[in-house]
Amino acid sequence: MSVTSSNLIQGPADLYTAAFGATEPLDSAVNAAPTTPWVNAGATDGGVKLVFNQSFSELSVDQIVDTPERRMTSREATIQTNLAEPTLANLVIALNGGTVTTGSGNSTYDPVSSSAAIAPTYIAAILDGVAPGKFRRRVIARKVLSTGNVEQDYKKDGQAYWPVTLTTHYVSSSITPIHVVDQTS
Repeated sequence: MSVTSSNLIQGPADLYTAAFGATEPLDSAVNAAPTTPWVNAGATDGGVKLVFNQSFSELSVDQIVDTPERRMTSREATIQTNLAEPTLANLVIALNGGTVTTGSGNSTYDPVSSSAAIAPTYIAAILDGVAPGKFRRRVIARKVLSTGNVEQDYKKDGQAYWPVTLTTHYVSSSITPIHVVDQTS
């Protein structure tokens, strides 16, 4: 078996967010940072993880002991990271909305009302990282909600951050929830 060392990847990724339905960067612009309306979420800690969760149902028959086939019953992708800049703007990402108000010498955050439980505010996210060949990989998650618990520790010997798990959701029969683009030249 041969190994193509240029296919090995290592390195950080950047996270960007925008409103659900925002104009996506062109595939041909994968090597350039996304521009307005996309906003960089700032530094992360512990990496940015892309996870695909798939569930399958087994089909079975009496005549054989092996599983003859499986059918996919669910699929979701998540982008998981720790937002290392625990700003109020990043708290809006972590808690699926809310209002940040800047006053005279202060800023405040108020979460969304309880009606958001009925109609949450979805956003879109872009993970910009490394692809094989020392090129760029862009993962566009078109409709996400932050679905993980959000906590912040204040420690004498530890950094504070907002943990986020951005989970993808169905968009439409013609638009996939996630789109991956690798730069190749």
